[in-house]
Amino acid sequence: MSKYLLLSLLALGALLQAESALQLAPPTLQRDTNGRVTLHSTAPDTTILYTLDGADPSEKSNPYLAPIDLAGGGTLKARAFTQLRKASSELVQSVFEPLPGHPALPSTVIPVTQDRSWPTYDWATRHALTSAAVKHSQPQILFIGDSITHFFGGEKFDSYPLHGAKVWDEYYAPRHAGNLGFGWDKTENVLWRLQHGAVDGISPKLIVMMIGTNNTGNCNAPDIAAGIEAIVQELNKRLPQSKILLLGIFPRGEKPDAPQRGKIAEVNRIISKLDGKQNVTFLDIGPKFLTPEGVISQDIMPDFLHPNEKGYRIWAEAIATTVKKLLGEAL
Repeated sequence: MSKYLLLSLLALGALLQAESALQLAPPTLQRDTNGRVTLHSTAPDTTILYTLDGADPSEKSNPYLAPIDLAGGGTLKARAFTQLRKASSELVQSVFEPLPGHPALPSTVIPVTQDRSWPTYDWATRHALTSAAVKHSQPQILFIGDSITHFFGGEKFDSYPLHGAKVWDEYYAPRHAGNLGFGWDKTENVLWRLQHGAVDGISPKLIVMMIGTNNTGNCNAPDIAAGIEAIVQELNKRLPQSKILLLGIFPRGEKPDAPQRGKIAEVNRIISKLDGKQNVTFLDIGPKFLTPEGVISQDIMPDFLHPNEKGYRIWAEAIATTVKKLLGEAL
């Protein structure tokens, strides 16, 4: 072991020991007259993590990066964490009632951050880097979604493999496409990104969007569809000239009776009604990933959720004609 590595390990060990012994003051929280909640920590070099689902904040909870809009009410819990998130303060929490004229809202439409795969996936850093990258590159096509979209291709900002990179370079790199897919994102996380700089200063001709699979574990179909429509409305507000190719949520689970298949089908039935409205063209290419018996093959989705290169080629080919039409390209 080199002297440098030994010193680094000793320093890290000392930091971990110091963090575990550190007593942190809990953050303060306050909601203003517009329903925006501000959190503040008096301790230096700390991160505030919060939840809106009633869970006790852990090291993988939502990092506080900007005031939280809770005009519709909700339960907020928060703790201050040390830099490595090995120690935390006491819990602070507050139950906010909806302000007059503001109905209670499902979680799918309340913009929040996330850190579900921290520390291996740095969500806040990816947000900063991708926002800057698309502003610099001025993409003609912009992909928005979760890890299924992230792993398609485009500029690489972390160690995660881009399984569809060859397909992306063939179909989308020549069109100066940008990728705003984020691992573990739900509809509410996409909303937060859009409201905090993700698409500022750009004007893509076409947005290709597929989101919602990560909501299927604990949200009902109407609420997931409401989150997707809220994103569409946000895109219309911020990018009014952009056309939106809204894709149905891809099937997941090996067999037709997989737990989330029915819910996904219901969400897709609801959001299909957006076709022809709010700049949306709806397209459900899910059946392209299935055998005649409705089975997902590991040959195209090894984990029955994320495509491999063959799966991404199926995606690209399935939307190719629609993309050309929406871009005004020759067929």
